[in-house]
Amino acid sequence: MAELDQENLHRDMTAWRHELHAHPEFGFEEKRTSAFVAQKLREFGLEVAEGVGGTGVVGTLTRGSGNRAIALRADMDALRIAEQGTMTYRSQTLGTMHACGHDGHTSMLLGAAKLLAGEGGFDGTVRFIFQPAEEWGRGALAMLNDGLLERFPFEEIFGLHNMPGLPVGHFETRAGPIMSAEDNFEIMLKGVGGHAARPHAGNETLVAACALVIALQTIVSRRLSPADIGVVSVTELITDGTRNALPGLARILGDARSFRPEVSAEIEKQMRRIAEGTAQAHNVSAEITYTREFVPLVNDATLVEEAFAAARSVLADNAVGVAAEPTTGSEDFARFLEHVPGCFVFLGNGDSAPLHNPSYDFNDEGLLHGARFHAAIARRRLPG
Repeated sequence: MAELDQENLHRDMTAWRHELHAHPEFGFEEKRTSAFVAQKLREFGLEVAEGVGGTGVVGTLTRGSGNRAIALRADMDALRIAEQGTMTYRSQTLGTMHACGHDGHTSMLLGAAKLLAGEGGFDGTVRFIFQPAEEWGRGALAMLNDGLLERFPFEEIFGLHNMPGLPVGHFETRAGPIMSAEDNFEIMLKGVGGHAARPHAGNETLVAACALVIALQTIVSRRLSPADIGVVSVTELITDGTRNALPGLARILGDARSFRPEVSAEIEKQMRRIAEGTAQAHNVSAEITYTREFVPLVNDATLVEEAFAAARSVLADNAVGVAAEPTTGSEDFARFLEHVPGCFVFLGNGDSAPLHNPSYDFNDEGLLHGARFHAAIARRRLPG
């Protein structure tokens, strides 16, 4: 098949990305985005299934007689953040924006689909998975629970994420754990509020809550092995008090990060012990809710080497490297890896604002790099 014009492909991907950026949609609300993706895939000649896991889309492309199948995945959802950018394609949806680059991820995977459909170069089946609701860790599970693996079987899966601070055209990944689990917690302290002038007449909860926030910091510093990575962050403290009224109710919310189930279990155990002990010391009660939202993302060592080789085939050799350390960010791509081996990689977004920042924007100069990497790994894993 004839080789696609790279300049035209980049122009197309940029236009797609700007369209998606201007019309962001939150998790499981990606109806316009899904319809856009499905339309493009059909234009490229792929078989398309819509509504997988709610608003997910799966495109299937088969060439040759090979019976192996691999999957390439992109996320589609945006965040509840009000955009501060001034570009012509800025969000037209008040309070919602693509602050994590999923518009770029979707456009890169569409570009790869167009490349592979137009050029071939592989023998077997490629599944193009466009996933909803990554940001709150529900989209991958929804697709899996909707029979993704049974309806569209594949043997391994690859995904990518842009990385601010890493130069455009640069690539990083590593074998083993690369992104952490995320656990969420809420601790409800209940006592008896009252007048600020008479603290002795009740059992207010604010002092207990402040003591508990400090005590929770000892979980990582004094209860976990220094060899284990763990983070416990309190992100909200909410009470029912007011200027001259002591609260009878206090809510402490936050999240915890780790890379091993045993560490997650220890964090929960110690949190419950500290919360209950602190509450008892202040003569109030404590109710603890602890949930596991994301599991650790663990890359398959063999497929990491394959990803390195694919990246070197389309990027400068000195632009491909091993990530220095795992990140405590989380990704529900990890849910797929509970079923099949795979590899998740980072591509440079250059000197941009951080992810989840109202001034963030995906760097269009990275679009072609991502599309070419996706195509290269498909060709490498399904040699023609």
